[in-house]
Amino acid sequence: MIRKLKSGQYRIYSRKKDTATGKRRNLGTFKTLEAAKQHEREVQYFKRHS
Repeated sequence: MIRKLKSGQYRIYSRKKDTATGKRRNLGTFKTLEAAKQHEREVQYFKRHS
């Protein structure tokens, strides 16, 4: 899940909420939407191939 911040940057959050805190985990902050999408694809690949 990618959200735009007030600073103009984009942050990736985990799809599921953390059971301990009730919030989504921050998976990284990026300057451009394209960079955020690329990293999200890398995260999904890593989850399936590690």
